[in-house]
Amino acid sequence: MNKHHKIVIIGAGGIARAVALILTEWSTVTPTIFIGNRTLSKAQNLVKWIEDGLTRPCALKSFPLSESGFSKEMIDVFKQGDILLDCLPGTEAPRMASYAKNYNLHYANLTEYVEETDKIKDIAKDASTGFILQTGLAPGYIDVLGNYLFEEFCNDFEVNTVDRLELKVGALTKNAVAPHFYGFTWSPVGVATEYLEEAEVIRNYKKTKLPSLSERDTIIINGMTYEADLTSGGAADLPDALAGKVASMDYKTLRFPGHYAWVEEQIKNASDIKELQAIMEIQVPHIEDDQIIIYAAVQGKDRKGILRRREIAKQILPQKIGKYQLRAIQTTTATPLIQSAQLLLETNIKGVLLQSKLDTRSFLNGGFITPVYGNI
Repeated sequence: MNKHHKIVIIGAGGIARAVALILTEWSTVTPTIFIGNRTLSKAQNLVKWIEDGLTRPCALKSFPLSESGFSKEMIDVFKQGDILLDCLPGTEAPRMASYAKNYNLHYANLTEYVEETDKIKDIAKDASTGFILQTGLAPGYIDVLGNYLFEEFCNDFEVNTVDRLELKVGALTKNAVAPHFYGFTWSPVGVATEYLEEAEVIRNYKKTKLPSLSERDTIIINGMTYEADLTSGGAADLPDALAGKVASMDYKTLRFPGHYAWVEEQIKNASDIKELQAIMEIQVPHIEDDQIIIYAAVQGKDRKGILRRREIAKQILPQKIGKYQLRAIQTTTATPLIQSAQLLLETNIKGVLLQSKLDTRSFLNGGFITPVYGNI
């Protein structure tokens, strides 16, 4: 941040940790940070964890978050804050957005949940502050990257439409064993949700929905073979923004070969998201040593009718921030959220700003993005 801001972080999990630590270590002017959680001791422990990991001083305060309604502590913090960064599960997002609107705070969140995102659009449509939604890795960074590829392709080859836009992301372990060929590096409920909810795509230039895990393919990225399949949420608002401009567009999640066949067998015994999550957690371990694989491609004909394709692929590994080593999923999720926060705090945005409306080149080369993702 280039100015002093008072930033409210809601949540005390792994992403909230990364957001608070990166804000304190990388901001030009160190912010004041409030951390709220329904279990106060977790917020207090997070404050202590950050203080122990810093290489520079920062004002950090914890406060209890009520299950519903307001508490005096919450009201005091919200009255002081400039922005609310929502690091809670997606089901809580509309409530957090309502708090932000009521107390004239800017707001940014991470959730891939489509229904909750639609609710927030309605909440914030007449807000006096700015709301940037779905700002993490996927949805989030990958959608800005895909939109950037589309814009550059159209400008360079003097066209208005393209044949295909492909977005793929994998939050993976470095090794994988049978039978699941997977390890949890982030929220198990998030994984189960994206496998079972419908995916929004573009087919024949029109936005539509398809069942997740219904269009599997194989791809080689930097010499490594992965499977990719449709999952929910990762496309953000691109199916709306690019309908009529792209013949086929989708977001797919990358996995090691063999994982999706195993998941399909588990789904046969699961009636809902909670059951699939429970089945998976019995068999799949949580693993700290992770990697993020990103792939985006655009394909179409130039104005002379020559078929062309452009691709961007990245591998992102764990990174040291302050005195701690953060997992790749933490840094890649936290930094787009923080970059969005800086945009809200240092411009004059009001109402909802979705991924397709961001200035792609400016965002992708932002000061919080590039130390993790590199330049475009």
